[in-house]
Parts: sequence; C-alpha cells; structure tokens
Amino acid sequence: MNDAFYVAGIGLGSQERALSVVANNISNLNTQGFKRAEISFAEVMASTSSDMRGVGVRMDQAAAVFDQGDIVETGNSLDIAIDGNGFLELLGAGGNSYLWRGGRLHVGQEGYLQAENGMMLRDMVNVPIGAREIRVGADGTVGALLVNEDAVSELGQLSLVSVNSSADLIQKSSGLYEVRSGVRSYGAVAGEDGAGQFVSGAGERSTVDLNQEMVSMMIIQRAYSSNAQVLQAADRLMSIANSLRQQ
Repeated sequence: MNDAFYVAGIGLGSQERALSVVANNISNLNTQGFKRAEISFAEVMASTSSDMRGVGVRMDQAAAVFDQGDIVETGNSLDIAIDGNGFLELLGAGGNSYLWRGGRLHVGQEGYLQAENGMMLRDMVNVPIGAREIRVGADGTVGALLVNEDAVSELGQLSLVSVNSSADLIQKSSGLYEVRSGVRSYGAVAGEDGAGQFVSGAGERSTVDLNQEMVSMMIIQRAYSSNAQVLQAADRLMSIANSLRQQ
C-alpha cells in the first residue's frame, strides 16, 4: 500500500490526540494548582531489509510541566497552596491515592479535613465540632480555636509527598495526579529537604497560558488539515492507478 496512507493516518491520529491535550489544558485554565501538559512528537521509522526510512510523526507523550504557579491570596482561611515542591496525598475510592497541589479544604461530615472534591486527606486531621479560625501553618501544622477556648489548639499536621521525576506521574482530571505503577513516592516535612511550604488563605493559579494554548491549537489544526489533504491526494492517486489496471 502507498506509504502516504501510513504517513497521513499516523499524522491524523497524533494531531487528534494532541488537540485533546490542548483542550484539557484550556478547560483547566481556572483550576487551582493545575499544571499544563506539554506535547512532544517522535518520528516513526519503518525498516526494510535494505534501508530504514521515516514514515511519519506520532505524538510521543504529553507530560505535565511542573512550573510554580502564581500564589494569590483568596481571603478564605481554608484555601491552601504549596509554594515549592511537593503534593498533598488524597484518599480516593477503593483505596487509591491521588496527589494534589492544593485548593479549597472543608470539614467533612465525619469531622475530617477534605479536599473540595470530597476526598479525605491521608493525614486525617480531625476538626472538633464548633472549631473556628482553622489555619494551616507554613510547616503544615493545623490549628484552630476550640469552643470556650481563647488559645489556638493544634489539631494535627499536614505532610507533603514527592516523586523523583514528573514523568513518574499520570495526570488525572481536576488537577489530580496518580503515581505510576512501580514508582515510589516519598514523604516530606514542609520546608525541609527541598520540600515546599504551605500558604494558608491562598491559591496557586493554573500554569496554563491561554494565548500559548490557542497558538498551539491553530498549529495542530493546520497540521491535521495538511495530513487530511495528503490522505485525499493518496486516495485519488490510488483510484487512478486502479482504473489504469482495469483498462
């Protein structure tokens, strides 16, 4: 079969997947702590007994780029951001663990601090009924004023989790990440051994740049259109060749 079909087909599939990555970046423009994904491509080689030649380009991977997002005050003491390296660990359904760069916390029905999506923090900090002015210190210490008390009481401490490389993480929805199978994560104390610090009453902005994503989208759409034209041209040439054989 004409190599043009392979080249165009691989290109169409790759550009379609690349477009979904850009679309996901844009949809998370306002998601706190979200890290944009960057697309890389690799040449596809076909080897024969006599030579090796390129037969197209495919999308190699879409890896999250862990640049620090701007940290802005929100005025809500239960908003939390991480200034530097590290993640909070959340407990998902079925015992699965997810990593999270922070956002809005709230007290769940059972009295434990949870993320806004309802997942409980692995540190399982319990907040007594009637507690007020809940705050998280830079080192992760959670304190609050309890009923009939004027002094701040310590309720627990949040810890951070880190991995050796961003390539060890799988990006999930809503700014969550999952550690790849077989990869080890490491616990860390905020502010120690290169780990970041917590910022209470603040949020980390998404690192998505809308202008950059729109430019990427236009480039991908043009590449998709070019591959479609190659496919159409190859189809016409194949039709001509078939008609000549039948004469």
